[in-house]
Amino acid sequence: MPEIGLRAVHADDLDTIFDQMRDPVAVRMAAFTADDPDDRAEFDAHQHRLDTWPGLVRRAITVDGELAGTAAVFAIDGDTEITYWLARRWWGRGIATEAVRMLLREVPVRPVIARAASDNAGSLAVLRKAGFRVTGTGVHYANARGEKIEETVLTLE
Repeated sequence: MPEIGLRAVHADDLDTIFDQMRDPVAVRMAAFTADDPDDRAEFDAHQHRLDTWPGLVRRAITVDGELAGTAAVFAIDGDTEITYWLARRWWGRGIATEAVRMLLREVPVRPVIARAASDNAGSLAVLRKAGFRVTGTGVHYANARGEKIEETVLTLE
């Protein structure tokens, strides 16, 4: 297994993160994405908002020192939520699962909510392996698909 790590996100990571978050296959799978993943100005504005978000814990996911994605825990509307993005070339190797577990050890707040498109079997498996349990579903508009789809809500107590 490769060496998986978490570290702070650096300004010089942003070009790679932007490219990773534009992968059309990954965007479709994630479903709930930016309105236009190719809009660099909006991406940069979003990154600036993240830099000033109170209580946000955002990490770069590394594999053998290479930037492979990002993960974050944040508070919104009184809930603590987790999100992550892993470049497609790293899918299916247990990297996302380990990165999520590592971040959850760093941020011991509970409960934590996670959300994934209900047909995103990979993300749902990652979250279940990290201890999350399905607690609900909803139907919401998914920018990447241009329609409303079912979203699964999971909770880690």
